[in-house]
Amino acid sequence: MNPKGISLILFIGLIAILSSNQFRNAPLLILEYVNDLITLETLSSSTVIPIDLMLGYNRGHHHHHDDKKRKIVSICDDFPPDFPPPATNATSTICVDHNGCCNFTTVQAAVDAVEVLSSKRTIIWINNGIYFEKVIIPKTKPNITFQGQGFTSTAIVWNDTANSSHGTFYSGSVQVFAANFIAKNISFMNVAPIPGPGAMGAQAVAMRIAGDQAAFWGCGFFGAQDTLHDDRGRHYFKECYIQGSIDFVFGNGKSFYENCQLTSIANPVAVGARAITGAVTAHGRASKDENSGYAFVNCSIGGTGRIWLGRAWRPFSTVVFAYTSMSDIIASEGWNDFNDPSRDQTVFYGEYNCSGNGANTTLRVPYAQKLNDTQATPFLNISFIDGDQWLQPYS
Repeated sequence: MNPKGISLILFIGLIAILSSNQFRNAPLLILEYVNDLITLETLSSSTVIPIDLMLGYNRGHHHHHDDKKRKIVSICDDFPPDFPPPATNATSTICVDHNGCCNFTTVQAAVDAVEVLSSKRTIIWINNGIYFEKVIIPKTKPNITFQGQGFTSTAIVWNDTANSSHGTFYSGSVQVFAANFIAKNISFMNVAPIPGPGAMGAQAVAMRIAGDQAAFWGCGFFGAQDTLHDDRGRHYFKECYIQGSIDFVFGNGKSFYENCQLTSIANPVAVGARAITGAVTAHGRASKDENSGYAFVNCSIGGTGRIWLGRAWRPFSTVVFAYTSMSDIIASEGWNDFNDPSRDQTVFYGEYNCSGNGANTTLRVPYAQKLNDTQATPFLNISFIDGDQWLQPYS
């Protein structure tokens, strides 16, 4: 593990959060935590980030003595009352905390303890902190919820790349293959060093979601190239923060993104330059018979670089942006056919009632569509993912 890689990506990501309008009221004390993290440059590759650095930032318990030593308040005394709640016929709760105040000290151990093929929902309550581990939820463990304490204070972090894990698909810090997964108020991070342009095997996934009927509420996804592997199945993302550089949402899922913030950390481009340094999406629909696509509604796109809204990873790539604010980092042509003109006839790339300096469609590529009301309607609500049949309310 390269600690400088950790500090750089967390610093960029968290600064982007805290400087944005949507997250203007996020706790500023997390910046002090980032400063502490940057000092961890002597750690070995096997060192776990010490979680006690984080404890002083919980609920205002951050003080300095005259001797400048930080006072740490025991997290064991800071749980909600009557926690965990008693199990019911429908749900049970287990708890994860690095300090041993809960059932488990690692998230993977909690997942391993969940009953195989249980119809009951298991809520894995994850306390504040960074959990430096690779987590896999197999297909045999459906109906799991990850409940964090805030996406700026609870995170699962790993640093695999395509090279280290024998392929991009296996590099995810968290990989979910089970159905009916839910995540709330937690971040998923891949802190491998940010790759340079054209780097081979440096793709680094933060989350791979490959189970059907998954929902993410108030979550963060931090990485660079290939941050969020929206692989397959129907998925819902609400008020999430997604950061990356190249293809930072990719895969062949059928997913609805609502009120999400997409932040590019692609390399900046000089004023007037035509270079492309990133792309938001790379959807992987391979045939007209597949039922997949991405719909982004009431979202925002900002950050750095000069980027495309999407590129056609596979011939029937399908992406729609509606009511989305786009900054001037969006290239005027908007989209790319992956340098295969034959895909111009089969992709479905649409924009509907978007705003901002990057939303001008005048110079868009010919195969991009400015959707009318009728064309846009199927993409504008959760019926796009059959959400009325399976998506549960947040509570």
